[in-house]
Amino acid sequence: MKQALVVVDMQEVFFIKKKYQLFESKQVVANINHLIQWARAKDIQVIFIQHTDLGQDDEMAFGKPGWELHLGLHKQQQDKVITKTTWDAFYKTELAQFLQDSKIDQLIFVGAQTEFCLDTTIRSAYSHGYHRNILIEGAHSTINNPVLDAEQIIKHHEFIWNNRFVKIQPSTSFQL
Repeated sequence: MKQALVVVDMQEVFFIKKKYQLFESKQVVANINHLIQWARAKDIQVIFIQHTDLGQDDEMAFGKPGWELHLGLHKQQQDKVITKTTWDAFYKTELAQFLQDSKIDQLIFVGAQTEFCLDTTIRSAYSHGYHRNILIEGAHSTINNPVLDAEQIIKHHEFIWNNRFVKIQPSTSFQL
């Protein structure tokens, strides 16, 4: 089975704006970097998804500081970067074609925000025929909202997704 590690929307906005601070951000970044290192050791494609807001004044508009991929990630020149303008990384992007051309049949998901772009992309991947995907516990996050705190959102989504759209695995199961 050919895999790809898909890093969704880990962008500077979540690190430079206090109100957008991801839950357990330092540990999430450490876990993602561990998985990037693991993927490279296994010759697994690393794909970064980068959200681009269309309004010039938006935090994640092209070229704004918040739009940049997080500088703390171990991104390399050969990594694929796919930009998107909606919550779904498949919608009007090259992702589906790239996966097909690369003969990738299993996706390993990490990133942000759990209940928005990660959720939409995971479900879309399933609709695109990727049925044996993995989500890494402790390698995705979100922010608090007025209804639920970030930890509750993460636990809720992991409960809904597990063994439906993805199989959840701890980052510790990916050893170098």
